[in-house]
Amino acid sequence: MLFLRLLLFVVSFGFLAAAVGIVLYDIYLAFELNRILRLGERPPKDLAVNQAARTSSEVAPVSGLAGETATPGARPAFYLAPRSAGPRRAIRWSAAAKLVAIAALSSLLAKSILVVPDGYAAVRVSQISGVRPGTLYPGTHLLMPLMQRAQLFDIREKVYSTAASESPREKGLEILTVEAREGLSVGLAVTVRYRVDPRHLDYVDANLPQPIEDEIVAPVVTSTFRDLAPNYIVRDVFSTKRDEFRQRATQAITARLGEDQIIVKEVLLRKVLLPDQYQQGLQGLLMKEQEDDQVTVDQSIEQKKVKIAESQAEAQKVRQIKHSEADARTRVLMAQAESDAMQYTLPLKQKQIEQSKLEAEARKQTTIEDADAAAQARVKNAEAEAQAKVIDSKAEQQRRSLLAQTQNEETVRGAEAAAQAKVIDGKAEKERQDLLADAEANQIRVTAQAGAEKMQLEASALKVNPMLVQLTVAQRLSDRVQIMMVPTDGKFFFTNDVLKSAQAFPGLNEPPSRAGGKP
Repeated sequence: MLFLRLLLFVVSFGFLAAAVGIVLYDIYLAFELNRILRLGERPPKDLAVNQAARTSSEVAPVSGLAGETATPGARPAFYLAPRSAGPRRAIRWSAAAKLVAIAALSSLLAKSILVVPDGYAAVRVSQISGVRPGTLYPGTHLLMPLMQRAQLFDIREKVYSTAASESPREKGLEILTVEAREGLSVGLAVTVRYRVDPRHLDYVDANLPQPIEDEIVAPVVTSTFRDLAPNYIVRDVFSTKRDEFRQRATQAITARLGEDQIIVKEVLLRKVLLPDQYQQGLQGLLMKEQEDDQVTVDQSIEQKKVKIAESQAEAQKVRQIKHSEADARTRVLMAQAESDAMQYTLPLKQKQIEQSKLEAEARKQTTIEDADAAAQARVKNAEAEAQAKVIDSKAEQQRRSLLAQTQNEETVRGAEAAAQAKVIDGKAEKERQDLLADAEANQIRVTAQAGAEKMQLEASALKVNPMLVQLTVAQRLSDRVQIMMVPTDGKFFFTNDVLKSAQAFPGLNEPPSRAGGKP
């Protein structure tokens, strides 16, 4: 349809140009014809005089014309007799008028076609009744030429912005300043996205001043923010209640512009410019708040460190307890192994057994006493260290309450863990010493019993076979005497007494009877 409209305009201008050309051409031909006719009607006055001045020797031209001579009264061949008054070249006014009518008709047809581009809408404005209801959306529409015209409106979203202060980047924008509750001037950088409601363009064209952005949107936005700002203090505008301030302004602007058929999409509060003095004071306040926050963070970090130290102390305590239990079990097992080993190493002398028994009893007593003394000393030292640390922690608590409290708890728990560990070590050492003493006592008892049994066996063996006396004496004295020479009739050797006793009791040489009375 846009091509058709353009084509009609071209045709209209073509017909109009043709009509003008026809008229001008006919006028030109009529003018040339009249000039030629005027030249033909003028009489020759000086022709005869000019011919008489020629020489007489001049003859007539061609033989066929010899009889003809130039006379003074002769007229030229191109001379035309004067015409009587009659019609001359006519101008084609009717054809030109038809062409003009066709051009006018084409122009009216072209003007009756309205093409609304994308992003725009239009309304019909009648020369008789004014704005007609209804909206012409993008596309092709028909109008009554010479009776109606179309008023186009941009229905795309538009942006109205203000600046908080003078800036090269925001040159040309209106500077919006409002007064807060304290009376301080605050600069606001605001952006409003809006568009005209296409359904009510007839109302907009008939009632609203143009341009809408300068005449309606700008005053409504600035007045709304200036009316709401006195309800807030400066701190609320730029921090705590900034969103509330923007939402109330959005609701007010939407309501006021909605009455004028303007749809508000979004209101943005881009920047809040504070006064210089207030900004300096606010920076100082923020620095103090940051310092307070830093102190709070440090306190939380110290508390976490205390918790970490407590957990580490608990873990260390558990590790020490486990280690002590493991050491105690190891020592018990070692003592048991030593006692088991001692059961297989009993060929000791009676004197060594007695001496070892006495030494074991002495060591046992000494070990028990040392263990008790060491345990008591360790307990007292742990209690003294705990009391000292408690006193130190209390003194540190007066200097700095939070750190002293955490250190006090850590010190007390460490002291308790150390005391418990030392008590456990003392108990384990005491148990080990007890086990060692019991093992040694058991060893002594077993050794004594084994020695007694051995002596009984040897005595019975000697009674049965007195000749074993020398072997027994040799074995007993083998560590000191290698060879022993005994006379057969020695008077002062104890084996003679033994032999004499054996001979005095001949029943000793008989073997013991078996069970049941049989020899």
